[in-house]
Amino acid sequence: MHCPFCRNPDSRVIDSRTSDDGLSIRRRRQCPKCGGRFSTVETASLNVIKRSGVVEPFSREKVMSGVRKACQGRPVTDADLAMLAQQVEEAIRQTGSSQIEANEIGLSILGPLRELDEVAYLRFASVYQAFESLDDFDAAIAQLRADHAARPSAAPVAVDDVQ
Repeated sequence: MHCPFCRNPDSRVIDSRTSDDGLSIRRRRQCPKCGGRFSTVETASLNVIKRSGVVEPFSREKVMSGVRKACQGRPVTDADLAMLAQQVEEAIRQTGSSQIEANEIGLSILGPLRELDEVAYLRFASVYQAFESLDDFDAAIAQLRADHAARPSAAPVAVDDVQ
Protein backbone atom coordinates (compact mmCIF):
# COMPACT_ATOMS: atom_id res chain seq x y z
CA MET A 1 0.00 0.00 0.00
CA HIS A 2 1.52 3.31 -1.10
CA CYS A 3 1.61 6.13 1.42
CA PRO A 4 -0.84 8.83 0.25
CA PHE A 5 1.52 11.54 1.59
CA CYS A 6 5.00 10.62 0.32
CA ARG A 7 4.17 7.72 -2.08
CA ASN A 8 6.49 5.36 -0.21
CA PRO A 9 5.57 1.83 -1.41
CA ASP A 10 5.59 0.39 2.12
CA SER A 11 3.35 0.89 5.16
CA ARG A 12 2.89 -0.77 8.52
CA VAL A 13 -0.48 -1.93 9.86
CA ILE A 14 -1.13 -0.45 13.31
CA ASP A 15 -4.70 -1.66 13.90
CA SER A 16 -7.26 -3.86 12.11
CA ARG A 17 -11.00 -3.96 12.78
CA THR A 18 -13.93 -5.69 11.15
CA SER A 19 -16.69 -3.37 9.98
CA ASP A 20 -20.12 -3.48 11.62
CA ASP A 21 -21.62 -5.47 8.75
CA GLY A 22 -18.70 -7.92 8.79
CA LEU A 23 -18.08 -7.52 5.06
CA SER A 24 -14.93 -5.41 5.22
CA ILE A 25 -11.83 -4.80 7.31
CA ARG A 26 -10.63 -1.33 8.28
CA ARG A 27 -6.88 -1.07 8.72
CA ARG A 28 -5.05 1.84 10.30
CA ARG A 29 -1.59 2.19 8.73
CA GLN A 30 1.56 4.22 9.27
CA CYS A 31 4.26 5.07 6.77
CA PRO A 32 7.76 4.17 8.06
CA LYS A 33 9.34 6.91 5.93
CA CYS A 34 7.26 10.04 6.70
CA GLY A 35 5.31 8.82 9.75
CA GLY A 36 1.95 9.73 8.19
CA ARG A 37 -1.07 7.73 9.29
CA PHE A 38 -3.97 6.71 7.08
CA SER A 39 -6.81 4.19 6.93
CA THR A 40 -7.68 1.61 4.30
CA VAL A 41 -10.79 -0.51 3.87
CA GLU A 42 -10.47 -3.99 2.43
CA THR A 43 -13.36 -5.95 0.98
CA ALA A 44 -13.53 -9.20 -0.93
CA SER A 45 -14.44 -8.41 -4.49
CA LEU A 46 -17.73 -9.71 -5.84
CA ASN A 47 -18.23 -9.51 -9.58
CA VAL A 48 -21.37 -9.87 -11.67
CA ILE A 49 -21.33 -11.60 -15.05
CA LYS A 50 -23.94 -9.91 -17.22
CA ARG A 51 -25.83 -11.63 -20.05
CA SER A 52 -23.55 -9.94 -22.57
CA GLY A 53 -20.51 -11.50 -20.88
CA VAL A 54 -19.30 -8.20 -19.41
CA VAL A 55 -18.03 -8.48 -15.83
CA GLU A 56 -18.61 -5.61 -13.41
CA PRO A 57 -18.47 -5.15 -9.62
CA PHE A 58 -21.57 -6.03 -7.59
CA SER A 59 -23.61 -2.96 -6.64
CA ARG A 60 -26.23 -2.82 -3.89
CA GLU A 61 -27.53 0.34 -5.56
CA LYS A 62 -28.34 -1.60 -8.73
CA VAL A 63 -30.24 -4.19 -6.69
CA MET A 64 -32.18 -1.40 -5.01
CA SER A 65 -33.01 0.37 -8.28
CA GLY A 66 -34.23 -2.86 -9.88
CA VAL A 67 -36.43 -3.71 -6.93
CA ARG A 68 -37.61 -0.10 -6.61
CA LYS A 69 -39.32 -0.45 -10.00
CA ALA A 70 -41.25 -3.50 -8.81
CA CYS A 71 -42.19 -1.66 -5.60
CA GLN A 72 -43.57 1.41 -7.37
CA GLY A 73 -46.82 2.43 -5.70
CA ARG A 74 -46.29 -0.02 -2.83
CA PRO A 75 -45.70 0.86 0.86
CA VAL A 76 -41.97 0.09 0.71
CA THR A 77 -39.39 2.57 2.01
CA ASP A 78 -35.82 3.19 0.89
CA ALA A 79 -34.69 1.74 4.22
CA ASP A 80 -36.60 -1.46 3.38
CA LEU A 81 -34.87 -1.59 -0.01
CA ALA A 82 -31.44 -1.02 1.56
CA MET A 83 -32.06 -3.87 4.01
CA LEU A 84 -33.18 -6.15 1.17
CA ALA A 85 -30.05 -5.30 -0.86
CA GLN A 86 -27.87 -6.08 2.16
CA GLN A 87 -29.61 -9.45 2.67
CA VAL A 88 -29.11 -10.30 -1.00
CA GLU A 89 -25.41 -9.37 -0.91
CA GLU A 90 -24.85 -11.40 2.27
CA ALA A 91 -26.59 -14.43 0.74
CA ILE A 92 -24.48 -14.16 -2.42
CA ARG A 93 -21.25 -13.79 -0.44
CA GLN A 94 -22.14 -16.87 1.62
CA THR A 95 -21.97 -18.95 -1.55
CA GLY A 96 -18.22 -18.39 -1.49
CA SER A 97 -18.10 -17.50 -5.16
CA SER A 98 -16.33 -14.34 -6.30
CA GLN A 99 -18.37 -14.17 -9.53
CA ILE A 100 -22.08 -14.60 -9.99
CA GLU A 101 -24.37 -14.35 -12.98
CA ALA A 102 -26.80 -11.43 -13.08
CA ASN A 103 -29.76 -13.79 -13.38
CA GLU A 104 -28.73 -15.53 -10.14
CA ILE A 105 -28.85 -12.18 -8.36
CA GLY A 106 -32.39 -11.65 -9.64
CA LEU A 107 -33.42 -15.06 -8.37
CA SER A 108 -31.79 -14.43 -4.98
CA ILE A 109 -33.87 -11.27 -4.61
CA LEU A 110 -37.14 -13.21 -4.79
CA GLY A 111 -37.14 -14.65 -1.24
CA PRO A 112 -36.50 -11.42 0.66
CA LEU A 113 -38.81 -9.48 -1.68
CA ARG A 114 -41.62 -11.96 -1.08
CA GLU A 115 -41.31 -11.32 2.66
CA LEU A 116 -41.26 -7.57 2.08
CA ASP A 117 -44.20 -7.17 -0.33
CA GLU A 118 -46.05 -9.90 -2.22
CA VAL A 119 -47.32 -7.65 -5.02
CA ALA A 120 -43.79 -6.40 -5.72
CA TYR A 121 -42.65 -10.02 -5.53
CA LEU A 122 -45.11 -11.02 -8.26
CA ARG A 123 -44.02 -8.12 -10.44
CA PHE A 124 -40.36 -8.98 -10.02
CA ALA A 125 -40.91 -12.75 -10.36
CA SER A 126 -42.73 -12.27 -13.65
CA VAL A 127 -39.44 -11.05 -15.12
CA TYR A 128 -36.91 -13.33 -13.41
CA GLN A 129 -38.96 -16.51 -13.59
CA ALA A 130 -39.93 -15.70 -17.18
CA PHE A 131 -43.72 -15.79 -16.79
CA GLU A 132 -45.14 -16.38 -20.25
CA SER A 133 -48.87 -16.58 -19.62
CA LEU A 134 -51.63 -15.88 -17.14
CA ASP A 135 -51.29 -19.47 -15.98
CA ASP A 136 -47.82 -18.62 -14.65
CA PHE A 137 -49.30 -15.75 -12.61
CA ASP A 138 -52.14 -18.01 -11.42
CA ALA A 139 -49.65 -20.64 -10.28
CA ALA A 140 -47.57 -18.06 -8.39
CA ILE A 141 -50.65 -16.59 -6.72
CA ALA A 142 -51.93 -20.07 -5.83
CA GLN A 143 -48.55 -20.82 -4.21
CA LEU A 144 -48.74 -17.59 -2.19
CA ARG A 145 -52.28 -18.49 -1.06
CA ALA A 146 -51.23 -22.01 -0.11
CA ASP A 147 -48.32 -20.62 1.92
CA HIS A 148 -50.68 -18.21 3.70
CA ALA A 149 -53.06 -21.06 4.55
CA ALA A 150 -50.18 -23.20 5.87
CA ARG A 151 -48.88 -20.47 8.18
CA PRO A 152 -50.00 -20.74 11.79
CA SER A 153 -52.18 -17.71 12.32
CA ALA A 154 -52.74 -15.88 15.55
CA ALA A 155 -55.70 -17.13 17.55
CA PRO A 156 -58.80 -15.09 16.82
CA VAL A 157 -59.76 -12.66 19.57
CA ALA A 158 -63.32 -12.96 20.81
CA VAL A 159 -65.29 -9.74 21.03
CA ASP A 160 -65.90 -10.37 24.73
CA ASP A 161 -62.13 -10.52 25.36
CA VAL A 162 -61.54 -6.96 24.12
CA GLN A 163 -61.78 -4.35 26.89
